[in-house]
Amino acid sequence: METKLQAWERRAEWPLAIAALLFLAAYSVEVLALPAGAAAVAVHVVSVVTWAMFVVDYAVRLYLAEHRWRWFWRHLFDLAIVALPILRHLRLLRLVTLITVLNRAVGHAIRGRVAMYTVGGAVLLIYVSSLAVLQAERHYPDAHITHFGEALWWAMTTITTVGYGDLTPVSPTGRVIAVLLMIGGISLLGSITATLASWLVQRVADEDTAAQQVTTAHIDTLVQEIAQLREEVARLGDPAAMRDRPDR
Repeated sequence: METKLQAWERRAEWPLAIAALLFLAAYSVEVLALPAGAAAVAVHVVSVVTWAMFVVDYAVRLYLAEHRWRWFWRHLFDLAIVALPILRHLRLLRLVTLITVLNRAVGHAIRGRVAMYTVGGAVLLIYVSSLAVLQAERHYPDAHITHFGEALWWAMTTITTVGYGDLTPVSPTGRVIAVLLMIGGISLLGSITATLASWLVQRVADEDTAAQQVTTAHIDTLVQEIAQLREEVARLGDPAAMRDRPDR
């Protein structure tokens, strides 16, 4: 039976996904376009409203949880995202809701879920990290990353653990983002490795199963043929059967 918490999460999934898209769009405009005047106010309103939806979602889930303290301790990271101003860049991590929605399209195969989370997580992580580091570094003294192209290049080399070193963050916030991106990159590589290993193991298991089925079928056929031969030999060895043969 579906609990109240599960029912809320199911109903809130798509609204939160739309809110996450709006939040990403507003954040992108804020960082890339540097709006002023009415445009800046509109971007700020969209950010605040969508962020309020995330806060409400956390509060409702906490209220509906059957064991609130247990749920609270298991979701400290969610609390940090919605409560700590110093981690405001981490608000973008609510965009994983989009991956959850897309996950339904790949069915219930565990390898499909891992592939979806890996690809979606990599794309979002690179793009979001590029925006965050650009916002943190752009006006910092002696900054190396001052354009989105440079931020995107830095994010891709960092998440793949290549790290050419041609572009490095110099601000404290930028370095925190770099650490998180490096951890995310290692996690993604681990997920890809695990996915490939799972695929290879399943292929070998499928081939072994097919071979066993063929072997079993052959054995069954041989057993039937042997049984028929035994019946024929027994019949030929029976004197009464020999007298009853037409050619006798």
